[in-house]
Amino acid sequence: MTPEEMTEFVDRLYATCASGDWSAVEDMLTEDFAAHEADALPMAGTYRGKGGLRELFTVVMGMVDVAGLERRDLALGRDCAIAVLTMRFADPSLAPAELCEMMVFRGGLCCEIRPYYYDPAVFHAAVVAKAGALA
Repeated sequence: MTPEEMTEFVDRLYATCASGDWSAVEDMLTEDFAAHEADALPMAGTYRGKGGLRELFTVVMGMVDVAGLERRDLALGRDCAIAVLTMRFADPSLAPAELCEMMVFRGGLCCEIRPYYYDPAVFHAAVVAKAGALA
């Protein structure tokens, strides 16, 4: 993929996930797709297959109320892109989560996503805030 194709792909993947068009999302992923979440996060684990990203999205959105995800920058490699992101929560008193997501591409599709949270405690605070609001 060219740098322009990777940039367009990353932005389209985020927009398509946000719109909930999971059929279109699955068309952007390889059969053996895997999203890996670190053990330090409440959604820890590996989410596999074309439905893996939808499963992860559902788990995360069940834990926190996300108001927006802003891609601030994008670093491109030969077969990967690293998106620098700010995740804002619906509760304005919560600090935003700062993270990077590495996407690996094969054959014009995404085969892997690995998020890296700068401070997992910020995400944990959002989980606690949502749980408290539901109690």
